Amino acid sequence: MSQANASPDLRPGIRSARLRETPRWVRYGTALLALAASMPAQAIEFGPDGMFSINGFGEATATVGNNQCPDEGCQLSPETDRQRIWADAVVPGRKLSTEVTGFTQFQLWLGAKYDLGGGFRLKGTLSQNWRDFSIDTPGFVRERNVALSHEDYGTLTVGETVSRTWQFADFPFGSNLGLSSAWAGTGAGYRNLRRAIRYTSRVLDVAEGDMVLEATYDRGSDDFKINKPRFFELWTHYGKGDLSVDAMYQDTRNGSPSAFGAAGFYAPFYDPAGDSRLGGSGQSVALLQAIYQYSPKIELSGAVRRNKWSGAYAVVALDGPPAQFNFPFNVNWGGTLNGVANPGYPARSTDFALGARYRMDKWTFSTGLVYIGKASTSNPSERGQSNSALVNTIGATYNYGNGWEASAFAGMVHYRLKGLSPLGMPSNATINAVDSRVTKAGNWFGVGIKYNF
Repeated sequence: MSQANASPDLRPGIRSARLRETPRWVRYGTALLALAASMPAQAIEFGPDGMFSINGFGEATATVGNNQCPDEGCQLSPETDRQRIWADAVVPGRKLSTEVTGFTQFQLWLGAKYDLGGGFRLKGTLSQNWRDFSIDTPGFVRERNVALSHEDYGTLTVGETVSRTWQFADFPFGSNLGLSSAWAGTGAGYRNLRRAIRYTSRVLDVAEGDMVLEATYDRGSDDFKINKPRFFELWTHYGKGDLSVDAMYQDTRNGSPSAFGAAGFYAPFYDPAGDSRLGGSGQSVALLQAIYQYSPKIELSGAVRRNKWSGAYAVVALDGPPAQFNFPFNVNWGGTLNGVANPGYPARSTDFALGARYRMDKWTFSTGLVYIGKASTSNPSERGQSNSALVNTIGATYNYGNGWEASAFAGMVHYRLKGLSPLGMPSNATINAVDSRVTKAGNWFGVGIKYNF
């Protein structure tokens, strides 16, 4: 499933739910087609000198996948986070089957810009994403910020935005290869930022190429006085000729511990009343991605990612009834460490991605591969650190023009072990609902339609 971010590419140097019943799918598809048919195949600009703009995309896919659990999935407690031990259990005797799933996505950008003179420009952006007609990340707006830029001094952006470690992993890298969920939706990073301050340099001439430097800071929630949140990210882009390289490093303290690269960063727990019972935690991710235009028809890409988690012990953060646990990570349930019950252990892992695309007239063919690696940790209990996953995809996209694209795709996932999924994955069934606790492999194929405006 594509999770493409259709906003303009900021980097210089680059050339460019299950279907329970048919009526639900018909309703999804009809809504998307009706919406797309009413819109032009390009961004809408209006107002004095094109001051305001609207653009976005909508897509719908249908996927057939094997080795899946029907209805609510394989997990006995479907709404429980995988890091909690009571989420490990699967439904006894549930048989695997081939399932049809439907997916819709829509994203809208509203922009405003004003030339202040003297090389200064003011820009505002408002954006939101909906998946299956629900807000993608409840409590977060995808983008709501104001930016002041100067052709010589760079750009200062303040407000809600997305991290670079997610944005560039998702689009164009992951989306172009059918690997958005497997690559951008895993690992130790965060996506959504509520209170970001970002400085982006102007394009610098370095070693006969173009370079951009950027730093982002977010202090998260002010309501947590003991476990204060803090987010810091660096991004460097270098483009020369047909080569584009992006290096990103994200370091955080006291966000909600997770292995979900599309998570929101704001606070370590949903209620500051639990602040005194939480243990501090942190995580970081280093990501290097490269795209090389080998020829006008062939594009090659590769990436490596290093994840690091401090771990977070499990504790009742709020008394009940019912008692509310914190968000633990890599816990030795029932154990102790230095007098701490249910301790969380540090962990590290390394992931890789490769891809290739071939353009032929209006067709683009692609193949991609993601390896989610085993984790290194001292945790004496198994929480998925011994497992790994290999995901491979192939796809074909036809560009009809006027913003319309049709696609066909297929993929497979293979786990090293049957058991808890790799620690770098947010759930045991992250990859196309193939649950590693009940099967070591799964395959899928599907078709989709997308409209960009």
